[in-house]
Amino acid sequence: MDRRFYIFILVACLLCCMGGLPCLAQQNQAAQGKKVHLMPVTVYEGDTIPFVRLPTVYIFKPLKFKNKRQMRQYAKLVRDVKKVLPIANEVNRAIIETYEYLMTLPDEESRQRHLKLVEKSIKEQYTPRMKKLTFAQGKLLIKLVDRQTNSTGYELVKAFLGPFRAGFYQAFAALFGASLKKEYDPTGKDALTERVVLMVQSGQL
Repeated sequence: MDRRFYIFILVACLLCCMGGLPCLAQQNQAAQGKKVHLMPVTVYEGDTIPFVRLPTVYIFKPLKFKNKRQMRQYAKLVRDVKKVLPIANEVNRAIIETYEYLMTLPDEESRQRHLKLVEKSIKEQYTPRMKKLTFAQGKLLIKLVDRQTNSTGYELVKAFLGPFRAGFYQAFAALFGASLKKEYDPTGKDALTERVVLMVQSGQL
């Protein structure tokens, strides 16, 4: 029989034995009433060390509220971000998926046909959810879409559906005192919102 086959069998047996060692140790420790904690490991510069993925934790200065009204406004902002941020994330994923699929289509006609289907699907899926948002949540959503996609709502509609449709939706939003051209300013007027978004994403709120 080929010598390499013997080597393969030997290596396989060693791996099986090594794989069984943790199980045997776990069984022995369990039999002795000891708790067993298993964790992933990684090899770093030839050494096997524990591998632990720690979540990002943000540290901010404690907020100081002048009165109960400010405290209620902050609590409302937290609720609104938790409700609206998932929708902004969905919009970002939908844009990426739509763009990637459009790149696979052979010509402009098929792309426009697909975009019409996407627009119809978005209206059917999101109109009921949009109706449940308050006016403040709707304006927040416009800004968070800009944050998540690096493009304003107006720019996104214009890129996918053309300037005419973008103008129509912008005019429609203006009827309610909103604007699809609103940009997110994380270091300026939206700094408190950015703080809340980061803490919500990290699970701190």
